[in-house]
Amino acid sequence: MAVAPHGLAAQSAIGVLRDGGNAVEAMVAAAATIAVVYPHMNSIGGDGFWLIAKPGEAPRGLEACGAAAQAASIESFRGHGIERIPFRGGLAANTVAGTISGWDAALAWSRQALGGRLPLTRLLEDAIAHAREGIAVTRSQSHCIANKRKELMPVSGFAHSYLVDGQAPAVGSLWKQPRMAATLEHLSRAGLDDFYRGDLARSMAADLEAAGSPVALVDLKAHAAVWKPPLAMAHSAGTLYNMPPPTQGLVSLLILGQLDRLFDAASMTPDNAAYVHACVEATKQAFAIRDSLITDPAWMKQDPQALLAPEALDAMAARIRPLQAQPWPGGQGPGDTVWMGVIDRDGVAVSFIQSIYHEFGSGIVLPESGVNWQNRGCSFSLDPAALNPLMPGRKPFHTLNPALAQLNDGRTLVYGNMGGDGQPQSQSAVFSRIVHFGLNPQAAISAPRWLLGRTWGQESESLKLESRFPPETVQALLDAGHEVEVYDDFDETMGHAGAILRSAQGTFEGGSDPRSDGAALGW
Repeated sequence: MAVAPHGLAAQSAIGVLRDGGNAVEAMVAAAATIAVVYPHMNSIGGDGFWLIAKPGEAPRGLEACGAAAQAASIESFRGHGIERIPFRGGLAANTVAGTISGWDAALAWSRQALGGRLPLTRLLEDAIAHAREGIAVTRSQSHCIANKRKELMPVSGFAHSYLVDGQAPAVGSLWKQPRMAATLEHLSRAGLDDFYRGDLARSMAADLEAAGSPVALVDLKAHAAVWKPPLAMAHSAGTLYNMPPPTQGLVSLLILGQLDRLFDAASMTPDNAAYVHACVEATKQAFAIRDSLITDPAWMKQDPQALLAPEALDAMAARIRPLQAQPWPGGQGPGDTVWMGVIDRDGVAVSFIQSIYHEFGSGIVLPESGVNWQNRGCSFSLDPAALNPLMPGRKPFHTLNPALAQLNDGRTLVYGNMGGDGQPQSQSAVFSRIVHFGLNPQAAISAPRWLLGRTWGQESESLKLESRFPPETVQALLDAGHEVEVYDDFDETMGHAGAILRSAQGTFEGGSDPRSDGAALGW
């Protein structure tokens, strides 16, 4: 089974599974396709993270995120007369794009551990065809471009690549990407390492320099994806996994660890105030830890795994008061991302996330390759005393965090969401509705959701609720002291969630988000 926020990406994964491929091969096909068909959310010029669970073995994590360029320093950036890193343009494109290295490392492991045999030409086949022959522009893409057009038009390569006669392409219109088709076709022949050490790397380095980016060929050559043991948390229902820093995987686990202690079947329902309040207050405490601790792991001052100890979670949960909101200083803000999941017939499970950070990342589109480069490095600070200061070779903080759970009853669950601060919040909603309330994945994802703070396309720090919540829930949360805003029935602000649940008997349940253009497909 495969789930993705665009149906064509889910189809690419299923096609590979039908051809005898494994979950990793299917995910690479989906990752390539989603980069073509959902360009406002992700790109091969972004980063990626993997969680992979092979039955009988400990889950493994793969960090495919790039570090700041060797020429990127606080002094050099302040020399441009700026006090903070801009969101768009060359200076925002200050980190290496890592996701292709993740595809390459995952496929190498797949060949060794799973007997993966499908050639790269097969895995990139769908993405190349979609780029060359064209896709129907989604409402999400068209509206995103329309909303960001004025901001992004001056950025190198954006207007030529994404606008039609200076405007956003119409919903349903045919949109082709010939340069991306050629780039992916080149990679399918030359190999994925060419992105970092071959002809493509040299082309991109020259175009990045011309666009004002500090990322150089030496930075691309120095990059490699890194295998890491994931964070693990004991839960009453099983063991939960997420990625370690520099991601906010710790936050997602901290929220669920608190909820495990706060859950009360007698007083909580999937849409009442007691449940939402507990989730929101757990989120505030988890974000406070994140914003004081998480950075490049080489600079971390505390072991994140220690914060998941039972006594630490007990203490956090004990500080939450029923229907009494605590102060909220605000979060990290927006981020555009795609999460996708695949579980194959052998039970190999993959939870994967790929991102360029803000909508269209830095906005830069390299003229020869057509690669849209991320702006993840705009999360660095130009204050040397900050938690995440800009520094050559340093990795930025990441909101990205793919999730996976191995439950006591033998089930395996992969789940995730896009949307910056919204990622751990929607993870808590989807997981708890499946595990605590017993909803199937589709019902858990479709149910009304909330968001505390900002996410992609939004600026306010309020508690946002979809309008399908009962009026008494909204009122009770207001009475508890939450600043509440009510949004549309199915609002894309809440992000695009997805989940796959495999039983011990090998049967599947899946769900995709009606707020996206996605699908959960089985075979």
